[in-house]
Amino acid sequence: MTTAPVLYSFRRCPYAMRARMALWISGTACELREVKLADKPAELLAASPKGTVPVLALPDGTVIDESMGIMRWALDRHDPEGWLDGDDTALIVANDGSFKHHLDRYKYPTRYPSCDPDEHRAGGLQYLTDLEARLEVHAHLTGPNRALADIAIFPFVRQFAHTDRIWFEAQPLPRLQAWLERHLASDLFAAIMTRFAPWKQGDERVFLAP
Repeated sequence: MTTAPVLYSFRRCPYAMRARMALWISGTACELREVKLADKPAELLAASPKGTVPVLALPDGTVIDESMGIMRWALDRHDPEGWLDGDDTALIVANDGSFKHHLDRYKYPTRYPSCDPDEHRAGGLQYLTDLEARLEVHAHLTGPNRALADIAIFPFVRQFAHTDRIWFEAQPLPRLQAWLERHLASDLFAAIMTRFAPWKQGDERVFLAP
């Protein structure tokens, strides 16, 4: 794997989670470099000066530094479960936009002292209610099987749910709650959540490889 792509990642970042899941399901082996966000390696900043994860550096020098770009790149190479058939751009944009806005202000109130976390929890709940309505039709967001929209969105729903699990479980979202639990219990999620120490130059290489 001397010419494998290099993935800069952070285990608990929802953007990095979805990228890792797409790389895994596509069968794309890559060198994994866990990043400590408070001490970002120079190699990450050289590849992508904005310094956010995930970043995928390809052997030909190409750098993909957006999670959805990494997902679509991996699935364009190999898509064994047909995830791209469930690429609902509008739903993903709403997740990454308004829902993420509410999520941040609900989960991290000390970062946004002028915001009311309960107000943003209610704003996030509106989006989750829309997801619940979709799940009345199919077991997953775009059809009977998991697909790109599910994998792109579920790490953010996970983060929202875990902010106050008792409150989340008390909401009238039975289908969404069951959907979340299925993803959390999946072999795929377990496979990409292995813990690694933050990478530094000279460390033995570790690989994300199915």
